[in-house]
Amino acid sequence: MLIDFAEIEVIAGDGGDGAVAFRREKFIPKGGPAGGNGGHGGSIYVLADENLNTLLDFRYKKKYTAKSGQPGGSSLKDGKQGDDIIIRLPVGTLVKTADDGEVLVDLKRKDQKELIAKGGKGGKGNSNFATAVNRTPRYAEPGRKGEQKKLLLELKLIADAGLVGFPNAGKSTLISKISEAKPKIADYPFTTLEPNLGIVRYKEFKSFTVADIPGIIEGAHKGKGLGHKFLKHIERTKILLILIEADCEDIPDRYSVLLKELYQYNKKLYEKRRHVVITKSDILNEKELKKVKRLRFKDKNTGLSVISAVTGEGIDSLLDEIWKLINENKS
Repeated sequence: MLIDFAEIEVIAGDGGDGAVAFRREKFIPKGGPAGGNGGHGGSIYVLADENLNTLLDFRYKKKYTAKSGQPGGSSLKDGKQGDDIIIRLPVGTLVKTADDGEVLVDLKRKDQKELIAKGGKGGKGNSNFATAVNRTPRYAEPGRKGEQKKLLLELKLIADAGLVGFPNAGKSTLISKISEAKPKIADYPFTTLEPNLGIVRYKEFKSFTVADIPGIIEGAHKGKGLGHKFLKHIERTKILLILIEADCEDIPDRYSVLLKELYQYNKKLYEKRRHVVITKSDILNEKELKKVKRLRFKDKNTGLSVISAVTGEGIDSLLDEIWKLINENKS
């Protein structure tokens, strides 16, 4: 199960107090100040881990507390620093403040490490405050409090290509054909209930990732259907593949409806480079197939592929096109 939202609390460690102490040396009745500094409190970091793909763990553990620094000691001994905590999150996780939704960290790349709550600074011992006027200060600095925050975690998948289409458009069948992803496939709407991410091996030593989200329907941007919950997972994709089944009565109209939903949900989705994929071509006769292949769309930069994931027809040329579009987007 994909869990793409969680709320946690992080509490960095407090700094240890500085110490008030004096040297106790034989034959020296009044030694100088010797109070050590307090140790810094432990900080809390987040780390992008490519081996994670869900926020499920944070449904069960919601509070993370780093250790505080130890107080300073006598003989100028500094207190031990508190241990840091590293919270591992999936690549693509946004870390926001719970009160106003401000984005603090966007974990876009693997092994990205960011400070999320800073530990308190340790207080200075009285040895730091000796002056020519006051050679035996009897005060030290208290440690400072560590940062404490309530955070929202939101996961957005990062993929090269995103599959978009109405329910039963063949998205899950396609991703299972070109990658190792094994989504549930059935001949009824809303078979896919959560996003799937597949790695496509392309020729020798090349690969790209594809994200499949539940089918969207007209009015999805208003919350209708299931796809609206997962449209965010294609916000980071480089290109969009618009899938429409070959037996659709009006393919251009279906295409326009899908584009409208993308635009009204997030204008940036609409502006992404896209390619139309007509699926289930094996159900067409020769005359119908020729008619579909002659289709053209108003936005002239949009290409067209006609495929059958069942027979494999057109799959290789589609992969070539996807690879080309991804690399054009990079440049």
